[in-house]
Amino acid sequence: MSESQEQLSTRPPVLRMESVRKTFGDAVVLRNVDLEVAPHTVTALIGASGSGKSTLLRCANLLEEIDDGAIWLDDEEITDPRANQDAVRRRIGVVFQAYNLFPHMTVLENITLAPRRVHGVARAEAEDRARELLERLGLGDKAGEYPDRLSGGQQQRVAIVRALAVRPRLLLLDEITAALDPELVGEVLTVVRDLKDDGMTMVLATHEMGFAREVADQVCFLDGGVVLERGTAEQVFGDPQQERTRRFLRRIVDAGRL
Repeated sequence: MSESQEQLSTRPPVLRMESVRKTFGDAVVLRNVDLEVAPHTVTALIGASGSGKSTLLRCANLLEEIDDGAIWLDDEEITDPRANQDAVRRRIGVVFQAYNLFPHMTVLENITLAPRRVHGVARAEAEDRARELLERLGLGDKAGEYPDRLSGGQQQRVAIVRALAVRPRLLLLDEITAALDPELVGEVLTVVRDLKDDGMTMVLATHEMGFAREVADQVCFLDGGVVLERGTAEQVFGDPQQERTRRFLRRIVDAGRL
């Protein structure tokens, strides 16, 4: 183990889930989920639709209230009833399948809204940060455009910039390429690669298996709300231990997606 890997393994996790359980009526969506996400790493959540990936992300950001267990962000138990949920959410960036951009606002206005209104950042500082991020993500000339004049890939990149504009401690990405045409997927995944290189701590739910294998430091296979298997990308994709994981990956290979 190299020194950097050793240091990484001993750092406290940015996100920690212990025995997290979530139900919707009689349906158990998450069953005693344990998860740790180390700083500056990418965790990929894989599994069939309905396996609990999106719900796990929504619980991590307190968009869904858990029924049992606990979640920590750094050293704070954010599921403690005394925790300030708004303050927690200010430290976590989220990008969903849908872009959720305000159509009546320009790209620049969409990006600077939260820094100015929620974080109290001055307009000039917020706009400078937004323009810097837009430039980095190849959208430097789109600040004055409205969302409906952008391609799907461009809108999703704007949504990522909006999440980054508040300088999040943790970035959650929920199937961010699912709504894109195939030719636009690559430009969004390139952004995620660049964020990994920058050291952003990320948890992403994805059906892009080849991409998960490439970028993830940790892969978690969810099945029926349970983290059935976890390990490095090499371990999970190259030598899965669970028969259910092997069946899932065989179908992915047969479909030409890995």
